[in-house]
Amino acid sequence: MQQPPVIAYIALGANLGDREHNIRDALARLATNQDTRVVTVSSLLENPAIGGPPDSPPFLNAVAQVQTTLDAHALLRRLLDIEHQMGRVRQRKWEPRAIDLDLILYGDATIRSHELTVPHPLMDQRAFVLRPLAEVAPEVRHPVLHRTAAELLRELESREERETRPASWDG
Repeated sequence: MQQPPVIAYIALGANLGDREHNIRDALARLATNQDTRVVTVSSLLENPAIGGPPDSPPFLNAVAQVQTTLDAHALLRRLLDIEHQMGRVRQRKWEPRAIDLDLILYGDATIRSHELTVPHPLMDQRAFVLRPLAEVAPEVRHPVLHRTAAELLRELESREERETRPASWDG
Protein backbone atom coordinates (compact mmCIF):
# COMPACT_ATOMS: atom_id res chain seq x y z
CA MET A 1 0.00 0.00 0.00
CA GLN A 2 1.33 3.41 -0.98
CA GLN A 3 1.56 6.01 1.76
CA PRO A 4 0.17 9.54 1.40
CA PRO A 5 2.57 12.17 0.02
CA VAL A 6 5.02 13.73 2.47
CA ILE A 7 7.01 16.96 2.07
CA ALA A 8 10.71 16.35 2.66
CA TYR A 9 13.77 18.57 2.38
CA ILE A 10 17.06 17.49 0.88
CA ALA A 11 20.36 19.36 1.25
CA LEU A 12 22.54 19.15 -1.85
CA GLY A 13 26.22 19.95 -2.06
CA ALA A 14 29.09 19.54 -4.52
CA ASN A 15 32.71 20.64 -4.44
CA LEU A 16 34.29 18.61 -7.26
CA GLY A 17 33.86 18.87 -11.01
CA ASP A 18 31.12 21.02 -12.52
CA ARG A 19 29.38 21.64 -9.22
CA GLU A 20 26.27 23.32 -10.62
CA HIS A 21 25.81 20.59 -13.23
CA ASN A 22 26.22 17.91 -10.55
CA ILE A 23 23.49 19.46 -8.38
CA ARG A 24 21.12 19.86 -11.34
CA ASP A 25 21.87 16.29 -12.47
CA ALA A 26 21.10 14.92 -8.99
CA LEU A 27 17.79 16.82 -8.94
CA ALA A 28 16.86 15.48 -12.37
CA ARG A 29 17.67 11.92 -11.27
CA LEU A 30 15.61 12.39 -8.11
CA ALA A 31 12.59 13.44 -10.17
CA THR A 32 12.74 10.54 -12.65
CA ASN A 33 10.33 8.32 -10.69
CA GLN A 34 6.65 9.00 -10.12
CA ASP A 35 7.04 8.60 -6.38
CA THR A 36 9.05 11.81 -5.90
CA ARG A 37 8.42 15.29 -7.28
CA VAL A 38 10.81 18.21 -6.84
CA VAL A 39 8.59 21.08 -5.71
CA THR A 40 11.13 23.90 -5.40
CA VAL A 41 14.88 24.42 -5.17
CA SER A 42 16.76 27.22 -3.45
CA SER A 43 19.40 29.40 -5.02
CA LEU A 44 22.87 27.91 -5.24
CA LEU A 45 25.17 29.25 -2.53
CA GLU A 46 28.95 28.97 -2.48
CA ASN A 47 30.44 28.08 0.89
CA PRO A 48 33.86 27.07 2.17
CA ALA A 49 34.32 23.37 2.86
CA ILE A 50 33.90 22.61 6.57
CA GLY A 51 35.54 19.75 8.43
CA GLY A 52 37.46 18.22 5.53
CA PRO A 53 41.05 18.55 4.39
CA PRO A 54 42.27 22.18 4.60
CA ASP A 55 42.78 22.40 0.82
CA SER A 56 39.22 21.24 -0.01
CA PRO A 57 37.57 23.32 -2.73
CA PRO A 58 34.48 25.36 -1.83
CA PHE A 59 31.02 23.84 -2.05
CA LEU A 60 27.95 24.87 -3.94
CA ASN A 61 24.95 24.13 -1.73
CA ALA A 62 21.19 24.15 -2.16
CA VAL A 63 18.06 22.72 -0.57
CA ALA A 64 15.23 21.06 -2.47
CA GLN A 65 11.69 20.65 -1.24
CA VAL A 66 10.26 17.38 -2.55
CA GLN A 67 6.91 15.67 -2.31
CA THR A 68 7.26 11.91 -2.04
CA THR A 69 5.27 8.78 -1.40
CA LEU A 70 8.44 6.94 -0.41
CA ASP A 71 8.98 6.30 3.28
CA ALA A 72 12.03 8.01 4.76
CA HIS A 73 14.31 4.97 4.53
CA ALA A 74 13.35 4.35 0.89
CA LEU A 75 14.01 8.03 0.11
CA LEU A 76 17.41 7.76 1.78
CA ARG A 77 18.20 4.68 -0.34
CA ARG A 78 17.22 6.66 -3.46
CA LEU A 79 19.57 9.50 -2.43
CA LEU A 80 22.44 7.07 -1.80
CA ASP A 81 21.77 5.38 -5.17
CA ILE A 82 21.94 8.74 -6.94
CA GLU A 83 25.23 9.56 -5.20
CA HIS A 84 26.60 6.16 -6.26
CA GLN A 85 25.38 6.59 -9.87
CA MET A 86 27.16 9.93 -9.98
CA GLY A 87 30.44 8.36 -8.85
CA ARG A 88 30.50 9.08 -5.14
CA VAL A 89 32.56 6.60 -3.16
CA ARG A 90 32.49 7.13 0.59
CA GLN A 91 35.98 6.71 2.05
CA ARG A 92 36.45 9.44 4.64
CA LYS A 93 34.06 11.74 6.45
CA TRP A 94 33.79 15.25 4.94
CA GLU A 95 36.04 14.49 1.98
CA PRO A 96 35.61 16.43 -1.29
CA ARG A 97 32.79 15.01 -3.44
CA ALA A 98 30.99 15.48 -6.73
CA ILE A 99 27.63 15.23 -4.96
CA ASP A 100 26.29 14.99 -1.44
CA LEU A 101 22.58 14.45 -0.75
CA ASP A 102 21.27 14.61 2.83
CA LEU A 103 17.71 14.05 3.96
CA ILE A 104 17.35 16.87 6.48
CA LEU A 105 13.59 16.84 7.18
CA TYR A 106 10.85 14.34 6.40
CA GLY A 107 7.46 15.84 7.21
CA ASP A 108 7.37 16.34 10.96
CA ALA A 109 8.95 12.96 11.64
CA THR A 110 11.76 12.23 14.03
CA ILE A 111 13.68 9.11 13.05
CA ARG A 112 16.64 7.53 14.81
CA SER A 113 17.88 4.34 13.21
CA HIS A 114 21.25 2.90 12.34
CA GLU A 115 20.99 4.26 8.77
CA LEU A 116 19.10 7.49 9.26
CA THR A 117 18.63 10.36 11.69
CA VAL A 118 15.90 12.90 10.90
CA PRO A 119 15.96 15.78 11.41
CA HIS A 120 19.57 15.88 10.30
CA PRO A 121 21.57 16.17 13.54
CA LEU A 122 23.78 19.09 12.38
CA MET A 123 21.29 21.11 10.34
CA ASP A 124 20.73 23.76 13.02
CA GLN A 125 24.52 24.35 13.19
CA ARG A 126 25.10 24.73 9.45
CA ALA A 127 24.41 28.03 7.69
CA PHE A 128 24.95 26.29 4.34
CA VAL A 129 21.84 24.21 5.16
CA LEU A 130 19.73 26.82 6.97
CA ARG A 131 20.16 29.66 4.45
CA PRO A 132 18.79 27.72 1.48
CA LEU A 133 16.17 25.98 3.66
CA ALA A 134 14.94 29.35 4.97
CA GLU A 135 14.82 30.60 1.38
CA VAL A 136 12.45 27.84 0.19
CA ALA A 137 10.55 27.17 3.43
CA PRO A 138 11.12 29.83 6.11
CA GLU A 139 8.18 28.59 8.19
CA VAL A 140 9.01 24.87 8.16
CA ARG A 141 9.43 23.74 11.75
CA HIS A 142 12.25 21.65 13.17
CA PRO A 143 10.34 18.80 14.87
CA VAL A 144 12.72 18.56 17.83
CA LEU A 145 13.76 22.17 18.42
CA HIS A 146 10.25 23.49 17.60
CA ARG A 147 11.59 26.53 15.78
CA THR A 148 11.21 27.55 12.15
CA ALA A 149 14.03 27.49 9.62
CA ALA A 150 14.03 31.30 9.64
CA GLU A 151 14.30 31.39 13.46
CA LEU A 152 17.12 28.83 13.47
CA LEU A 153 19.01 30.81 10.83
CA ARG A 154 18.66 34.07 12.79
CA GLU A 155 19.88 32.32 15.96
CA LEU A 156 22.87 30.79 14.15
CA GLU A 157 23.83 34.08 12.49
CA SER A 158 23.55 35.89 15.83
CA ARG A 159 25.71 33.24 17.52
CA GLU A 160 28.31 33.41 14.71
CA GLU A 161 28.37 37.21 14.92
CA ARG A 162 28.99 37.10 18.68
CA GLU A 163 31.79 34.54 18.22
CA THR A 164 33.60 36.62 15.57
CA ARG A 165 33.09 40.07 17.13
CA PRO A 166 36.33 41.44 18.57
CA ALA A 167 36.40 41.91 22.31
CA SER A 168 35.77 45.47 23.35
CA TRP A 169 38.12 47.31 25.64
CA ASP A 170 36.73 49.46 28.39
CA GLY A 171 39.27 52.14 29.11
